[in-house]
Amino acid sequence: MKKNKKNYGYGRDRKTQLELYAMMAPATVLIILFSIVPLFGLLIAFENYRPVSGVAGIFTSPWNNFKNFKILFKNYDFIPMLKNTLGINLLNNLISIPVTLFFALMLNEVMNEKFKSLIQTVTYMPHFLSWVVFGGLFMTLLSTDNGFVNSIMMNIGLIKDPIGFMAEPKYFWGITVISSLLKELGWGAILYIAAIAGISQDLYEAAMIDGAGRFKRMWYITIPCIKPTLMIMIIFAVSGMLNNNFTQIYVFQNSLNISASQVIDTYIYEYGLRQMQFGVATAVNLVKSVIAMILLLGANKISNKLTGSGLF
Repeated sequence: MKKNKKNYGYGRDRKTQLELYAMMAPATVLIILFSIVPLFGLLIAFENYRPVSGVAGIFTSPWNNFKNFKILFKNYDFIPMLKNTLGINLLNNLISIPVTLFFALMLNEVMNEKFKSLIQTVTYMPHFLSWVVFGGLFMTLLSTDNGFVNSIMMNIGLIKDPIGFMAEPKYFWGITVISSLLKELGWGAILYIAAIAGISQDLYEAAMIDGAGRFKRMWYITIPCIKPTLMIMIIFAVSGMLNNNFTQIYVFQNSLNISASQVIDTYIYEYGLRQMQFGVATAVNLVKSVIAMILLLGANKISNKLTGSGLF
């Protein structure tokens, strides 16, 4: 008797798998080159590395143990820098996450498709502008020389003389948060809108039969259904508490507001590229990465315990 083979398509499946592996190969090579190979550069944080030694110096430079970390923690700028980094991120997350979620919920309630598309297009467009362009436009609006904001405030009698917003450290955090919100509002709402689109319409129809109004449907159906997406966004926000948008901060930063604008990312740039102290800059980045991993794991654990949803 002939054996009954169940896997008739084995050869074809194997060929398909090889084709998929071939398609994946270029991306795998790029990940290895740009994400794994550079990890050897972390050795610089524990070495007395000199830029003139080149790539070979990563493996031949003398060890200095934790000297670079001591330089970091003893620097008088460390505490203000950490305060600015955490303060800007915390303020930004406390405002941007609820506002973006509210915007997505309100946009979902718009029935006129043309008007809805117009709003989406207008709010998406700033995301595709570089911070050099968008930041320049924003600073022009805040300018003391016939800037739109100062002109409006003077015309309605709120102020007598124009305010130098970019020269006052006390305004920097607010400027950073507001400009980031205006630029990324529409783009940040995409994930929430996609999650809302995946909610079964049967739930809304059943709620409407029971007499639930628009806001009750939003509160008892929409928000609970997109809770996993919301928690993932919060986890990412917590894990990125030490990461600022370098380009945004660098564009707005100047010698007058440096006390409120010096963050970890600009500190790394200052020491690593301008002062050529690669060891200290690498040490800062390593500390930041370790803390980010701890925050990620902690936020995910708390989210799983409180809401039953998380990254893993």
